[in-house]
Amino acid sequence: MIPSAFDYAAPTTVEEALGLLAAADSAGDDVKVLAGGQSLLPVMKLRMADPSMVVDLGRITGLSGVTDDGDSLTIGAMTPHHVVASDPLIARHLPLLAKAAATVADPQVRHRGTFGGALVHADPAGDMPAPVLAMGATLVIAGPNGERSVDAADFFQGYFTTAVREGEILTRIRVPKFTGWGAHYEKFTRVSQQWSIVGIAAMVRVEGGTIAEARLGLTNMASTPLRATAVEQALAGAALTAEAIAAACLHAAEGTEPASDLNGDAEYRRHLAQVLAKRAVLAAAGL
Repeated sequence: MIPSAFDYAAPTTVEEALGLLAAADSAGDDVKVLAGGQSLLPVMKLRMADPSMVVDLGRITGLSGVTDDGDSLTIGAMTPHHVVASDPLIARHLPLLAKAAATVADPQVRHRGTFGGALVHADPAGDMPAPVLAMGATLVIAGPNGERSVDAADFFQGYFTTAVREGEILTRIRVPKFTGWGAHYEKFTRVSQQWSIVGIAAMVRVEGGTIAEARLGLTNMASTPLRATAVEQALAGAALTAEAIAAACLHAAEGTEPASDLNGDAEYRRHLAQVLAKRAVLAAAGL
């Protein structure tokens, strides 16, 4: 199928884009913001979305790239996944993010799809929200009243729903550095390039022969990404052994609400969470 007819605008500044969104809202028009288009365009072709206007952010300078802000990195919302996966600053200070981005779909999608677009789309099976949550990122949103910052824990609000309101644009993501932490992203799919049935974003900080601290994010275990807090607590201070890690990861499904669908029922996903958490933590710990 092909989309219905729509008006198209390609602003060159955030202010111009916000003005277009405000004008469309005042006129009662349905407007969609286009980032990489890897999520929006398919649903428009299926006519699950039928906007009267599309505002393309691709010509706005300053919305992509990675900058070092001392104790954190700032990543522009329009930064493609392949840059997130390959940027040397991200690889050094945010290895979990680089590893997760490298698993997104295929090379074509990674070169067109954007980091911020994936976060705003907020698909529960998407690979980027869980790492962002696990790392405690802050998301900066521009709107008609200026900018506001939202913690990742408050950003994802439900199926395909975030804290970005009508007339607003996600502009950048600030992520605290985790230099020296071990990291791994483990996901399970039935076929290559499929959405994750379950995914685990894991980071560990090792001191001597123990795990001093751990952070885990869960993909597709609820309508939003979740922190596996029970596993994090069980790993803190645990011996750096496969047995201790396996025991801690038995808690991976606690507090989750996985869906049942053609890819697997809820109980299957709970089992996968335990198995994948163990694999992810072992890999992050270098075991």
